[in-house]
Parts: sequence; C-alpha cells; structure tokens
Amino acid sequence: MGHIVYFNVVQAKTIINSPYNLRQDIFADRVVRGKILDKDGEVLAETKVAEDGAEERSYPHENLFAHVVGYSAKGKAGLESVENFNLLTSNAFIVEKVINEFRGEKNIGDNVVTTLDTEIQQAAFDALGDNKGAVVVMEASTGKILAMVSKPAYNPNSVAEDWAALNEDEDSSLLNRATQGKYAPGSTFKIVTALEYIRENSDYDVYAYDCAGEIEYEGTVIHCFDSKVHGNEDLKTAFANSCNASFSEIGLGLDISKYQSTAKDLLFNSELPSPLMYSGSKFVLTPKDNSAEVMMTAMGQGKTQVSPYHMALVTSAIANGGKLMKPYLVDRITNYSGTTVKKNMPEEYAQLMTSREAAQLTEYMTAVVESGTAATLRGQSYTAAGKTGTAEYSMDKEKAHSWFVGFTNVDNPELVISVVLEGAHTTGDIAVGVAKKVFNSYY
Repeated sequence: MGHIVYFNVVQAKTIINSPYNLRQDIFADRVVRGKILDKDGEVLAETKVAEDGAEERSYPHENLFAHVVGYSAKGKAGLESVENFNLLTSNAFIVEKVINEFRGEKNIGDNVVTTLDTEIQQAAFDALGDNKGAVVVMEASTGKILAMVSKPAYNPNSVAEDWAALNEDEDSSLLNRATQGKYAPGSTFKIVTALEYIRENSDYDVYAYDCAGEIEYEGTVIHCFDSKVHGNEDLKTAFANSCNASFSEIGLGLDISKYQSTAKDLLFNSELPSPLMYSGSKFVLTPKDNSAEVMMTAMGQGKTQVSPYHMALVTSAIANGGKLMKPYLVDRITNYSGTTVKKNMPEEYAQLMTSREAAQLTEYMTAVVESGTAATLRGQSYTAAGKTGTAEYSMDKEKAHSWFVGFTNVDNPELVISVVLEGAHTTGDIAVGVAKKVFNSYY
C-alpha cells in the first residue's frame, strides 16, 4: 500500500510520460485525449471523435508547430509526449465523470494551454523560408517560450503514413533543430570570450588592438571576414565589428581553466533547463590545447557545439540582468470546460552572470546594431541588441551557418531571439534578416 501511494504521488507522471512505457496509453481507454492550445486558446492539437466513436488526432496548423507540439502516432514527440499525463487526465466535474462511468462513456481529457504565440510562430516559420534551421523566441523576464520553429518540418497529421519516408529522410525532418541541433556557434561565442576577458581584466575598458585584417601566431593565420582591416579598436568596437583577429589575440591571453569555468557558468557541458528533449552543448578547450585551437575557439570555431535553444538561454540571461528564468512552454492546465487545474508561474533558474557583466555585454551587443554587423536592425520602431555569427563547417568556406542572437526594447527587454540557418550564407546577415522579420511582425 505504501508503494502504491508513493507511485501515484511521486512516480506516476514520469513513468506514464516515458516513451519507453508501452502501456502509457492505457488511460486512453477511458479518456478522450485533451487539446493543446496556444496562449490565446487557439487549437494546436485536438482529438476528433466520429459518430462511431473512432478517434483521430488533428493538427489544424499542420507543419507550423510540428516539432514543438509534436505528434501522437508512432510513439510521441514534443508536447504530445511530455504532457501525455495531463492530456489523458480528466478533471471534468465529478458528477459528470460518475455518470460517464455508469454509461461506459469516456471522459474528456484536460487541455494544455501553452505559452506559444501563433502570430510569432508564423512569422518565424515564414522568415526561415526554404532554409534549414531554427528560430527560438522567448520572454527574458518570465522564461516563456513564445515560438519554436525547426525546418525542414513535417505534417503531424500524416506521421503514421509518412513514417518510413521520414525515417529515411536525409534532411532529418523529424529532428527538432531548435533544441537538438548541434552547431559551431561562430561569432555568437564572442559573447562568452568577451565575458571571460572582462572577468580576468578589471581594466578591460582600456583594451586596444590594431586590426590588420588578419593575425598570425605560431604558424596559424586567422583572417577577419573578407580580410577587412578594422584598424584601431577597443573591446566594444572589436565586438561590434566581430573582429576575428582581435578575439583570437584575446583568446591567447586567457586563463583556459577560468575560461572553462565561465563556459560552465553559461551552461556549457551542463544540463539545460528544458521542457523538451535537447542535445547538450560542448566546450572542450583545455589548457593542453595548442594556440591554434585556442584562437579558433575564442572566435567561435574550433570544437565548440551549441544549440539555438541554448544560445537563446544565454541571451535571455543577458537581457534579464544576468538572471536566467526557467524556460517553460505550458502556461496552465485546464479541464475541457476551461476551469484552471494548474497554473505555472515564472521561476528563477540561475544567475549566470552579475548584473554589471550583463549590462556591459548589453552595451556591446547594442553597438553591434548601432554601428556593427547587425546595422540592418538600426532605426526601427524598436531598439535592439545582438550578435551575429558565421560558423564554417567544412574546408569549403562557402559552407557556413548563419547566426543571430539578440533582444528588443533594450532598456526594458521584450523579445529574445536565437536564429540559425544551415549552410545559408557566408555571413550572419541572412540570420539578422530572419530576426528582423519576426521583430517587425511583432511590433
């Protein structure tokens, strides 16, 4: 009896939600699966019941929310998986449930009301176009995930029919690139390098470097983009210009053990707070690595790997004064008639950096927009701060991922965004363009 109580109180939800539990849908024999809704109550997933009692799961937006909402055929993914327990639990009025029991009829499962904003999701989906990649949009002050797009997508309405083809798909359409994609961060990682330099050098405001368009050290030559000569720079202008030579030189002077610690503070090589399955990020530089590896890592290449979702978390912490709020996708659980059963509230996850450090990085990221590589965001109805990135992933320098991370309304941050486009361009310009379309749609 003690174990039964423990199971129901502590273990039941985890075990029922587990994709390895082949009996997890036994509740479906007695409950019609509840709906998944966006923040305004728009249906993202629902079960339609025919006159003969046959049930069919329907996704009105088809591929728009494919990866974040997921599917419930051929197993489960996305919110359909992690919220399986709530969707198959009925908190309908007790008298109604008793009557249904006597009649041998199913009760109606609870609804999962998400934090997702359909308009922002659509804007991000459209902005990605035919590119492979991902977009994550969050609220820095709450941790709410407002949009999560991954492309190429699939139609969850036809997963069962398309299963064989999807599993043989060379484009990995089933993969949620937002949380499970692993990419070299490119120059977005200069956020981490700049933070480490600030921590090691109290006089960082007097940093000076004369960029000649490239740097050579112990036989390794690293070029700035298009070998552009940036001339005399301080730390802010080097960041705004995304100067590879400057940041390579900075990397050579860092204490690698402390660099490792700062990366860990920003959740590299650590568990991430995530409502969905994710791939962990890796920072593998060690004091034993040679100068070439140090230089490459400091500018965002090397062996470092990160997901768009993780970079959204780092950016969110910067926008929120160093404090990362626990990210979440479910605003509340209601019964089928709309009565709230459970409400999730914003919750602090961790202090990733001091408020002073966050303010300094915000100043540098604002310069990226005002005078640097994301100038296309300048002069809008909103203010913005961010960091562009270009991550080469083969010896062919034309093959590179385009990155942008940033946030709007700098003095009182609103939208945080992380964008990556696979093999899209040799600069971060195209990712900035995606972010701009999302921001413009919102404002």
